[in-house]
Amino acid sequence: MIQRTIEQITQMIKVDNDLSAFHHVHVQGVCIDSRKISKGNLFVPFQGEQADGHRYVEDAIKNGAAAALWQKNVPNPPTHLPILLVEDTLTAMQELARVYLKGLDVKVVGITGSNGKTTTKDMTAALLSLQYKVQKTEGNYNNHIGLPLTVLGLEEDTEVAILEMGMSGFGEIEFLSELANPDVVMITNIGEAHLQDLGSREGIATAKLEILAGLKHKGLLVYHGDEPLLRSRLAEYKGAAVFQTFGKGEGNDLFLISSQQTDQGSIFSVNQSNQEFALPVLGTHNIMNAMAAMLTARYLGVSFDRMNEGFAYLKITHMRMELVEGANGVRIINDAYNASPTAMRAAIELASNLQGYDHKVLVLGDMLELGPNEAEFHLEIGREINQEDIQFVYTYGRLGEKIAEGAKEKLGSDRVFAFTDKAELIEQLKSTIHSKSLVLVKASRGMRLEEVVTALQIE
Repeated sequence: MIQRTIEQITQMIKVDNDLSAFHHVHVQGVCIDSRKISKGNLFVPFQGEQADGHRYVEDAIKNGAAAALWQKNVPNPPTHLPILLVEDTLTAMQELARVYLKGLDVKVVGITGSNGKTTTKDMTAALLSLQYKVQKTEGNYNNHIGLPLTVLGLEEDTEVAILEMGMSGFGEIEFLSELANPDVVMITNIGEAHLQDLGSREGIATAKLEILAGLKHKGLLVYHGDEPLLRSRLAEYKGAAVFQTFGKGEGNDLFLISSQQTDQGSIFSVNQSNQEFALPVLGTHNIMNAMAAMLTARYLGVSFDRMNEGFAYLKITHMRMELVEGANGVRIINDAYNASPTAMRAAIELASNLQGYDHKVLVLGDMLELGPNEAEFHLEIGREINQEDIQFVYTYGRLGEKIAEGAKEKLGSDRVFAFTDKAELIEQLKSTIHSKSLVLVKASRGMRLEEVVTALQIE
């Protein structure tokens, strides 16, 4: 993490007060929550609609913070304490992160995409850790606040930083990319997440391609080459980036030769290696994520021959294609972290094709932030469910009812059940499943369908 004296910090960001009496004070790490202060932290207060963090500055310093920022338009800064007076605390923290990162000898990998950012980040970290000291975005620290905090948490001897870049509107990824100035950028895919804000898949593609804004001269862009929206826009690109593509199509630099799904994960082969790769995570879409990670790792010097070793130690962030065991032997695919039509289709395809189960049940909830056509997206998901592969469909939520409506067209009303009460859903679901059942649980994060997974694990 950042370790600097106040004198050094005043040389990194613009500070508008005399701190000569505190120049010797040593800061280590940055914190934005006064309840989580560690000794030596720089506390950064924000002004919010509900609360003003400046109210907690003195408490933060009493609890061990070495110093704090203070926004100029907030009155009465405590002059007896090591307070750095700045125009805007958020902007100051972002600038501190930018300058700190620029001074490190570290390769930066930036990752964006509609789906799979976090999984691809985890995979890339697993492969690069074979050869480098790696740090990565933790949790959902992927926005204009989280990314600077991640950067300021980097150790000085970190060799590769893997930074996830999220967004909800235009301009956000551009800002993050310019702050991070990455050596490699990755676009996992273009889906339907944030259609409500960006209007169309074309708009999403435009927003994701903002990641090129901060890419170093002749840096690498890794992207899903089967996505025509990316290929067509990049055909007009006039910059100096190097492109490498992954996908199923043989026109990609790295393409899939074969794959199969097992209870232990995915086994696959690609055109640039003679060996099979074993990935301890389910889904063809996750093989695509792995291929993106493989291209990045190879570019940074990790050979294909070593990559199975990295995959063997892969730890995927919780609730993403997680195969867990429930009570009485039922198997559950916990994919309750997030959902979009693209991700929902991939999860249903996986459940449909996974062998060794004679009873498959889908538990599907609302997909959020899809804009004015949200009802039609849900209806189409239901209509596409194969009646031969899936025995029962349970839905949860207002939009989930549209999935149920579509599914009934093929499966009939005796195999499809819609709920707005989660407890009722769980009760009926428990009476349906048995030891040979496979249950897929998927919805947007706001639906909290992990509660269904937890209930199925209790006798």
